[in-house]
Formats: sequence, structure tokens, C-alpha cells
Amino acid sequence: MNFSWLLGLIMLSQQVTMPGNLVITHNGHPISVTDGTNFAIHLPFLAIIDTEKFQKFMDEIDQQVTKNPKNAMIDINGNIIPEQVGYHLNREVFTEKIFSYYFNNTSSEFAAPLQTTFPMVDSELLENIRAKKIGEYVTFFSSNNKERNNNIYLAANAINNYVLFPGETFSFNKVVGERSAGKGYLPATVIVKGEYAEDLGGGICQVSSTLFNAIDNAGLKVVKRYSHSKEVSYVPPERDATVSWNGPDFIFKNEYNQPILIHANALKHKLQIEIYSSDVITYIPKEVPYLPNRQHPPK
Repeated sequence: MNFSWLLGLIMLSQQVTMPGNLVITHNGHPISVTDGTNFAIHLPFLAIIDTEKFQKFMDEIDQQVTKNPKNAMIDINGNIIPEQVGYHLNREVFTEKIFSYYFNNTSSEFAAPLQTTFPMVDSELLENIRAKKIGEYVTFFSSNNKERNNNIYLAANAINNYVLFPGETFSFNKVVGERSAGKGYLPATVIVKGEYAEDLGGGICQVSSTLFNAIDNAGLKVVKRYSHSKEVSYVPPERDATVSWNGPDFIFKNEYNQPILIHANALKHKLQIEIYSSDVITYIPKEVPYLPNRQHPPK
């Protein structure tokens, strides 16, 4: 005999009443009050949890209680700012509590059960992988172009403190994200098909190009890189890395046996990107060229 059919007969033979109110709290405050209608199918003498409605209800609770973890980072003074753990809804425990409430036909109140989410980079790891500089590159820009400089600062900040673990790839577009006005990017000069034009985020290719030369100096593997259709002024010919949202990307891979740390600093008219790792890393550095009128940064 079909078990589901038998279970249905048993349940239909009994009068089923809807439970009372359910109050779900977080940090001592109610975040949801329901009588079960958010996740139930109502049939005569029968109350059933609708799995799709319940999943949506659980997603809504999760959104309200989730706190993303924060990696440890290095501030402008070289001090390590400790990591912060995060939290998300413990769905297994939450489901058990909902079932208990629903099928006991009682009112209930409980705090949303949480599960700890740990950051990928903690203070100990960060301290370890900032021990040895394995690559660097410096480029210069005019301090007079405020719009372009703004974009350089934003993009440099987006990649600063980024940790790339062994075997992982770094995508400039993915890490920096879309260059939009909402993120503070301003229109500035870009190169399109060999011609100068104005577009949001103009200037960030100097960041991607400086990063390319820094990681090349560290001997990391370049996966994708494209040059501009016109020579740029901040790096030697063929040493640039053009990027655009939904277009060319700069991608490299960490094939070393240790994580690497990117430190990017844009100050006044200078952009400096340094690559660090553990002092036990085995790596093969590579000489990279500078413009004739620029000297290699001091060791």
C-alpha cells in the first residue's frame, strides 16, 4: 500500500487545527510574526507545510539575520585590523523548530538559530603572508586630473588586501566589480578602438596594468591579458593590461604553494602595488621593464 496515501487517510481521520502565532526574534527583537500562513497549504481538516513557501519564508529570515564575515586587513599604517566572524541562519535547527511549532498546534516564540561563518583570512594568516615581498611595480599619474585620480583610488582600494590562495585565479573585473556612478566612479578618458573617449571608470587600466607588472615581477602565471589599441603613457609598450566591464579582463593564477597578498596604495601622483607572501614560499621572480625616465623602486 502506498505510504503517502495511508498517511493521508490517517491525517484526514483527525481534525487538524492551525497553530497559534509564531514569533521569531533576533537580538531580542521580533523579526517575523506569523500564524503559519506564510508556509502552509490549507485543505479541509488538513494542514500541510508547502515546501516552496517554507523555503521562501526561511530565505527571508536568513536575509534578516545574516551578517557576512570580514577578513583581517592591513590599514594604511601597516597595522592589522582583526577579522570578524559572521552569522547565517542554521536551517536544520530552524526547520526542526518550525515543525515542532506547526504540528504541535501551539503558539511559539524562539530566537532564530544562528550558525557561525568564519572569514577566509584571519590575523594569523595575514601576519604570516605579509612576511616577504615577492613582487612590486610603481606607476605615476598627474595629480591634476581629479576624475581619473578618483577612479584610480577606488580601483586600487578594491584590490588592496586581497588574498589569493594556491590554485586560485584572480579576475580584475570580478574583484573590482562594475565601474558605476553608484560606486563613486566618474567619467574620465578611456581608449576605445585607438581613439580617446570619456567613460565611467576611466583610468582604472593604470591599476590593472600596474598590477600586471607587479604579479609578473613576482613570477605569477598570467592567464588573460590584453593590451590597449593605443600606447599608454604610464608603462612601456606592450606592458599594459586593458580592462572593461563585460569586456577584456586581466586574470592571473597563483600556482605557488603559499597564499599571496596584494597591497595597493595610490597616494598623490604615485600608484604602488606590492605582492607579499610567506617567508617559506618558493617562487621565481622575473625582471620587468620600466619607462626610460622612471627608475625601479628602491628595494
